[in-house]
This record gives sequence, structure tokens and C-alpha cells, in this order.
Amino acid sequence: MGRNPMRAAVTLCAAAALAVPLSTASAAPSAPSAARTQQTQDPVLVDCSGQPQIGPDAYVLACGDANSRLVSLRWFRWDPQAAVGRGTNAVNDCDPYCAAGAFHSYPVTVRLDQPTAAGQGTGRPHFTRITLTYTDGRPDGSPRTVSYPLPG
Repeated sequence: MGRNPMRAAVTLCAAAALAVPLSTASAAPSAPSAARTQQTQDPVLVDCSGQPQIGPDAYVLACGDANSRLVSLRWFRWDPQAAVGRGTNAVNDCDPYCAAGAFHSYPVTVRLDQPTAAGQGTGRPHFTRITLTYTDGRPDGSPRTVSYPLPG
């Protein structure tokens, strides 16, 4: 114990007192890892390059030329059955042709649904349909609500 046994005893007691909260804190991460595990079970949105995404802030709808894309996405639901969010559909009017066209923005509500079972395509469940509902204006000739199949 050295030259000062009282100091050594106080140091040991302090170390023991600190160890109790640390051991409790080290057990706490099991809850977040359980949440992470659940999140990995939620379906993903597969992008044009085949990469899985959860809650992206942008998404290209027209994979061939990117003339229609979703931007400024904010998701308020993402679970095993569906994902729902809001954003803007930026659409090229292709007038007089796509390379010279202008992009126009339309606010939309976005819904992803019809998830697959795990193991198909990406090895994870993924949504197979996207539905856009235009909330203020829409591209010429487009219905207020439109659905598309998703890659996967």
C-alpha cells in the first residue's frame, strides 16, 4: 500500500464507485444495437446503380437520363410495410429537347410499398413500388397520383 495507506484506500473506493456506473453504461448499448438490428430488417429503396438506401434525401426516378428526380426528401415513416415522406419532383420539360430543356419543381408526397421478402435481389427486403401524389401543380399530362415499379 505504500507510504500512505489511507490515500490508497480512498483511491480504491473511488475506482470501485466509478466502475459500477461504467459497467451499467456498458450494458446500455444493447438497446441501440437492437434498434439498429430492427432498422436493418426494414426494406430498402434500391437506387439506379443497385445500391440499397434507407431514408435518402434524393432519388433519381428516370434512371436512363435523370430527367425526373426527387429532391429535398424528408421521411416521416419507414417501417416493414411502407415508407412515406415529402419532397420535390424535379422534372425536365425536354422543350425543345431534353438537353435544352428546363427543370420544373413540383411538391409531392412519396409512398414506397409492396416490399419483397429478404434475399431477393439485394439480399435485403426492398420496396417495389413508388407512388407520387402531386400536392401543388404537376407536370403537363400527369395525373395527380402516379405509381411506378422500382428496381431491385
